[in-house]
Amino acid sequence: MSTQPQAYRGETLGLPEHGPGSLAQGGRRLGAFLVDGIASSVIAGLFTHSFGSDAASQLPRLWSLLPWAIDYVLGMLLLGRTVGMYLFGLRIIRVDRGLDSDAVNPWRAVVRTALLFILVPALVWDRDGRGLQDRFTDTAVVNG
Repeated sequence: MSTQPQAYRGETLGLPEHGPGSLAQGGRRLGAFLVDGIASSVIAGLFTHSFGSDAASQLPRLWSLLPWAIDYVLGMLLLGRTVGMYLFGLRIIRVDRGLDSDAVNPWRAVVRTALLFILVPALVWDRDGRGLQDRFTDTAVVNG
């Protein structure tokens, strides 16, 4: 292990300091997360509204978690990004494979999404700015 301090966030991961492939800033990540959450709530509202007022009265409770989880898992598996990440120019990579890696594999997508459900791992960051969900699944949210 190197004793020299890292010069920038992501250096120890082999990521560039700026531009495509650099670690995404917290504000952009939060923006993407909020877009995904709002979109999921709207989708859940549309479906529950069509099934009557009893189901619609349950919003925004757990109904919005289903489209949110589908967005995260399928987005990571197929495209390496969610809808919100697409709008903010972000993507998820596997750190162990570098910037040219394909989208994450199924277990990483499911585990990362499950950890985001409880939100606490996303609030605990390392010196690179990655949440526990990224450290545990060896992923990172990068620009580009």
